[in-house]
Amino acid sequence: MDKKDILKAAGVDYDGALSRFMGNEALLMRFLNKFLDDPNFLNLDTALEQGDAEKAFQAAHTLKGVAGNLSLSGLYEQAARISEALRSGDLESAKTIMPDVKAAYKKITEALAQD
Repeated sequence: MDKKDILKAAGVDYDGALSRFMGNEALLMRFLNKFLDDPNFLNLDTALEQGDAEKAFQAAHTLKGVAGNLSLSGLYEQAARISEALRSGDLESAKTIMPDVKAAYKKITEALAQD
């Protein structure tokens, strides 16, 4: 299985992402690998643990934007769900959605770590 197939299996709209990067696969991969350093997932997790709905919303909303821009479709969908719950201040619903966010995030990060 090549990297493209691995990423697709992890919920990346690879063709959509490649289109966004005007067909420049090297640039796309550079940005996908930079995603591993993005702090928003950790910020979201920490804010939820601390019960800070406002900080959690900021992190979720930003994570949703990053995921959308990189065509990380699976993660984008989950980040959108948790973002909407937090937008309305529903911390308890957000906490029940977080395992789905974590699963989608883990799929992406594991796929990016594979050679």
